Amino acid sequence: MIGLILGAGFSKWAAGLPLASELFDFAITAHNQRDARRLQRVVRLKAQWDEANPYGLSEQFVADALRSSDRNRRLVSWYVTRRLLDPFIGTVVGGTQSLMIDDSRRLQHEGIRIAQQFLRQFEESRLSGIVTTNYDLLVEYALGTGGFNYGALDEELKGRGKNPWFPWQGIPVKLTGSRRLAKIHGSVSWDGNSCYTDGRCGVKGTALIVPPGSEKETPERLRSTWGLARSILADSTDLLVFGFAFNPYDEAALTLLATAGRQVRSVFLIDPDPKIGLAQQVWPGACTQAFEPPPQDNAGFGAWVRDSGLF
Repeated sequence: MIGLILGAGFSKWAAGLPLASELFDFAITAHNQRDARRLQRVVRLKAQWDEANPYGLSEQFVADALRSSDRNRRLVSWYVTRRLLDPFIGTVVGGTQSLMIDDSRRLQHEGIRIAQQFLRQFEESRLSGIVTTNYDLLVEYALGTGGFNYGALDEELKGRGKNPWFPWQGIPVKLTGSRRLAKIHGSVSWDGNSCYTDGRCGVKGTALIVPPGSEKETPERLRSTWGLARSILADSTDLLVFGFAFNPYDEAALTLLATAGRQVRSVFLIDPDPKIGLAQQVWPGACTQAFEPPPQDNAGFGAWVRDSGLF
């Protein structure tokens, strides 16, 4: 069976979402004065941290902020969520809101359609599951609640249904798809107690997100999610890895991939700058091949699928 591993490069390719190094470009729309004030505070906080850590990485800043005061944690969680959801914010009477997973407007977004086109190539019977380090909701938007689960069929999500103007339509919202999705660094739609149909947890500053780190142990609050990832990897004989950077500081994730994927025979990297050597360190017994990301237009994508032989 095939295991699919998605890194930030997948969301960048499909929907133009930022890589970790681009996350704090502050390219979000302030929809009101409260947004503007929050954004100014995050800009100041990041500038102060950069002055004290001139060679620090964005992931380290997030980690420090999440371990800092409650105010800083909420600010950074809000910003990360808004930066990842900004392309997926719609207008409704009286204001704005992030799209729900089953939102009737979601497939008007080109990036979601591109992600959906890619994911459609996998037959559910051949896909052991999806493991991702991404916080965003791109996979959920692309598949809809009928196309995935977080480890338990018929899990009920909290929040609105699929009609942005009549949000009670389509509730309760349940995950009925057979594709298993393990988000090992958390999600802007989780708060540690419940999973939601949109990114409200991040907007509130309560999102369960864990930055990459040097810890080799499973994050306690994500223990069940990491267990799901281990199961997906253990069931996989082949891995297709799209846009995953194999960052050496993310020891926890690399250890998970290596220990749970010992039986993997083939690794296919999709990346404009594939880290073949690093992938071979993680899976030394596998045959590793690299491919350029597919074109986004329908004709070019179809030709890439035929020529690649991956599907």
